[in-house]
Amino acid sequence: MRIGCCAPLEQASPVAAAGFDFLECTVVSLKPEADAEAFEPIRRQAEQSPVPIEVCNIFLPGDLKIVGPAIDEERTDRYLQTALRRVQAMGADTVVFGSGRSRTIPDGFGREQAEEQVIAFLQRAASYAGPLGVVIAIEPLNRGESNIINTVPEALALARRVGHPSVQVLADFYHMQKDAETLANILEAGPYLRHIHVADTGNGPPGSGSYPYPEFAASLRAAGYTGRVSVECNWNDFDREAAPAVAFLREAFSGF
Repeated sequence: MRIGCCAPLEQASPVAAAGFDFLECTVVSLKPEADAEAFEPIRRQAEQSPVPIEVCNIFLPGDLKIVGPAIDEERTDRYLQTALRRVQAMGADTVVFGSGRSRTIPDGFGREQAEEQVIAFLQRAASYAGPLGVVIAIEPLNRGESNIINTVPEALALARRVGHPSVQVLADFYHMQKDAETLANILEAGPYLRHIHVADTGNGPPGSGSYPYPEFAASLRAAGYTGRVSVECNWNDFDREAAPAVAFLREAFSGF
């Protein structure tokens, strides 16, 4: 199992030194709403990175709403086309769709209509991602960060309704633990699981808290998952904490 780290591209050297296999940067850092000249230095930096960029998260800027009464379809389409091309240019093949601010349902807006808007967004995104070989992984967020798509089954149901191979599911250990979601939910999602995020108690580095990693690993194994795992956490001292976190995860997921 490949172990990665969610971090800015500028931190590629310490990420590599800590023993991570890949880096997960943000889509918004690729400047999808700026011209090609603005992106070129970022692309060159990725080429020179000591660790590959395989996944991108933070798909949308917070002010690009995909749910609610005021959706800018033209801006969304422009953004998707440019963003996904740049993700591919970075060498990544997976985009994490969390973007809690963009997808949160406004007060007074119907949930059913909001779900239809999310599905329409994912269908448009998939139409651009598919030809590029990029997969969008729907990330459930805890209820403090979004009021829609809060569990793995919710993400799975949406992926099934979209019905496109470029739309799959992510399971985030931190969000599951924060909302006391059962790890059994991972099993049904097995064929749709594209990516995993991990942290530990209080969103700290893996191995620093009391999250039930043996049970989490057993659930992933039972689901047949053999893909990537990215650390997405709050670091107090990356240089001191990162290498032990990598070692902890290699032990926790040994045999995958």
